[in-house]
This record gives sequence, structure tokens and C-alpha cells, in this order.
Amino acid sequence: MGNLLAAAYGSEWSAAKKSELLAQADHAGKPLETWLREKFFSQHCKLFQHRPFIWHIWDGLRDGFAALVNYHKLDHKLLETLIYTYLGDWISRQKQDIGNGVDGAQEKLAAAESLKKKLELILEGEAPYDIFVRWKPIDQQPIGWNPDLNDGVRLNIRPFLSVPDVAKKGAGVLRDKPNIKWEKDRGKDVDSAPWYHLFNGDRINDHHLTIEDKLAAQKGNGGL
Repeated sequence: MGNLLAAAYGSEWSAAKKSELLAQADHAGKPLETWLREKFFSQHCKLFQHRPFIWHIWDGLRDGFAALVNYHKLDHKLLETLIYTYLGDWISRQKQDIGNGVDGAQEKLAAAESLKKKLELILEGEAPYDIFVRWKPIDQQPIGWNPDLNDGVRLNIRPFLSVPDVAKKGAGVLRDKPNIKWEKDRGKDVDSAPWYHLFNGDRINDHHLTIEDKLAAQKGNGGL
């Protein structure tokens, strides 16, 4: 991160500039690394009106596994890489540390393995950890973690907030909870909308679909 800032500020970059920026971010006198770990995501959410595009995924431990992920690039393959490469390597290191008698390794291993299970729920995308897009018919709903960026952060972030919390209530596997709700939207749908008859025209977002129903619909066998 320090190298990125240095490149961005060029000749203006200095230790004094870093201290100035940290003070502006309510982190005066503390390292850049702890700001990234403890405050970045909350401030990022506020800056972008609670539609964050950098997601802070973690296992709930201050010294445990954590990753900052660009949501715009977080497709199915990248989530697999996060789970089975980056988190997988972390899990392997904790197992080695347990064998070497390192303090805290057992707690880190348990937290990491728990996070892995939660991320696998998102990857699979079975209800209630699925993405529901009210303006799309069932045969166009995503199966598993295959988000359409055009559907927006509000809908696509839901599985990450819906899995069991690692720390903060309602935040799921994220460091903080953006102010996002999936309540009924204002207004009424037109009668040609895909869910008009099921919801009596209400613009419902709080709905889940099973993978079985989606697959059946894609095969032309109904599914609702």
C-alpha cells in the first residue's frame, strides 16, 4: 500500500504526507497497516454511500486471515482462488504452526476453517445464500457465485452479509456492515414484470430461490 501511495503522490510523497493522511483518516500516530485492517472498510463504505466496491473479507480475528477484494473482479474463479489458494495456504501454515507449538495457531486454524465453510456456501449459492434479482425471470437468475455487475452492489453483496457472522452482527464475513437493506422497493411493478403475480405487483427483494428450481427453469421445466 505504501508503494501505491508513493507512486500516486510522486515527489510529494514523504513520511510527513503519510502522517497527514493517516490523521485525516482518524488514525493519527498509528501505522498504515492497522488503518487498512481496522478502519479502511468502514470509511470506504461511508465514502461510497454504502455501496463498497472493495470488500474486506476476514475470519473475525485481529491477527487472522483477511483479504481486500475488488468486487468488480470477484467472479466465480477468483472466489475459488481466494478460498482454495490464499485461504488454503493460510490454513496449511496454521497446521504447521500447531505442529511447531506456536501459540494461537489452533484458534487461527479454527477461525480460518470456519471462514472457508462460509465462503463455500457463497460459492455454491444455495438458498438462502443466493442472489435474487427481482427484475429477472427465474431462468436468468445467477446460479452460485456468478454475479452480474449491472445488478449492483446492493443485491450482489447480500450472500457475504447473510452467512453466519464472524464478528459484527449482520456483517457476515465482512469487516463491517454497510447500511444496506433488502426491503420492498417503492412503487409497483408492471404486470409484465417476471414476479408480478407472485408478489401481487410489489417490488420484493427479500426472496430466495433454490438451485434446483433455477436449473429446472433453465431446462424449460418450470421451477416456480
